[in-house]
Amino acid sequence: MASQKFTDTEIKKSINELLEKTDHRTAACWAADCAERVLSYYEQYHPQDGRLRKAVQAAQRWGKGELPTRDAREAAFPAHAAAREATDEIAIAAAQAAGQAGATPHSIGHAVHASTYAVKAVALANDFDEAAIAEERNWQYACLKEWVRS
Repeated sequence: MASQKFTDTEIKKSINELLEKTDHRTAACWAADCAERVLSYYEQYHPQDGRLRKAVQAAQRWGKGELPTRDAREAAFPAHAAAREATDEIAIAAAQAAGQAGATPHSIGHAVHASTYAVKAVALANDFDEAAIAEERNWQYACLKEWVRS
């Protein structure tokens, strides 16, 4: 599994284009949704570690205007540490997704990275199955469109 390289789908271009028109708070909520979908990949190896979930929740709360940027950003650091400490590639990708989601309140550019690490976790967990990767990216795009509409 580790010898394969993750190749993204064409839909990422559409995600990037839509993100360029998306406000910062909406992007943070979407990034949190993307990361939340892969938390279980990390939690199966580290069931007692709540750092990723806290980062995702902080991004969600910031996106809703419930948390100051500083506090939301601070929640991202432990998720990044979890990624550095993990040894399984799937868990690492899931932790990176959460860390990037948690960092989105600091900078909107982290949102797309959260989605990419999330889809990378899906790719790793599904032996790089193209259908699984496409399904996750399609879900991400549909989710972003919903956030933009609301």
